[in-house]
Amino acid sequence: MNFLKNSVAAALLGAATVVMAGGALAKDLANITVAVVPKVAVPFFDDCNTGAQKEAQALGVKYQWVVPQNTQGSTQVKIIEDLMARHVDGIAISVNEPKSVEGVIKRAVKAGIKVLTFDSDSANSGRSMYIGTINEQAGVTMGESMAKAIADEGKVAIVTGQLGASNLNERIAGVKKALAKYPKIKIVATEGTEDDLAKGVSVTEAILRANPDLKGVFGISQVGGPAVAKVLAEKEFADRKGKLAVFAFDDLPDTIKGVKDGMITGIMVQRPVTMGKLAVEHLVAQITGKEEHPKDIDTGVTVVNASNLGSYTK
Repeated sequence: MNFLKNSVAAALLGAATVVMAGGALAKDLANITVAVVPKVAVPFFDDCNTGAQKEAQALGVKYQWVVPQNTQGSTQVKIIEDLMARHVDGIAISVNEPKSVEGVIKRAVKAGIKVLTFDSDSANSGRSMYIGTINEQAGVTMGESMAKAIADEGKVAIVTGQLGASNLNERIAGVKKALAKYPKIKIVATEGTEDDLAKGVSVTEAILRANPDLKGVFGISQVGGPAVAKVLAEKEFADRKGKLAVFAFDDLPDTIKGVKDGMITGIMVQRPVTMGKLAVEHLVAQITGKEEHPKDIDTGVTVVNASNLGSYTK
């Protein structure tokens, strides 16, 4: 990473040199436009925006943050088409539906636009690289954490987000891979929420009512943890607090509060600020020709619980 950073810094230094001779490269850098497209407007992506925007400012390039109004694949297709029409130089996108954007990303790449994915991938789209959590491995970590928490046996449920999201399905695959080693653990439900908190609460209530002996819940997307915490705060389910193991993704304020209140056992904390920062850094490196053979980057996860809640870093 230091090599890449030095390369980008060298490009900026080179720009200053050319300014004295005529200013061409400096003008090129100032006119580079990169766009970052999240899945939808949720706090996790606010952190991505923070990292991306700061990096764009540091490198001196123009920056656009384009937020879809919903999680439909067609919405992101339209956004990419609009960005192509605006002649942006680079696009970083967290993909809602991998198949739906394959064609438009290929068209963008063919048009000379650098495109990479972050957080959620579309592996067959022709994008240059993926930056983010290796989600299957994160799911394995989550599954192992659950097995330990419920002493290797019992019924568990999965509360996910958008059912077609590749990153969430990879996490679920990892959870199942981990739990395959524990034949006494049974997954009794897998429900989607479309990353809507109200729907997450409704789905969780239904799961708990249908399974009074449930031992654990996996909150696969960022709304899962807060949804379960809200349900456990209800009078109807108050007796499940402390008995139900809950593992969630992302350190949103409500999720952290759930850990402090004893309703969430642990959080798989990703590094969204880092994702955004690296997305812009690598786009600029590719646009300026400093990175010709990019490779995927795993930004990793940290398992956060009551014991390290005040000491982890993103």
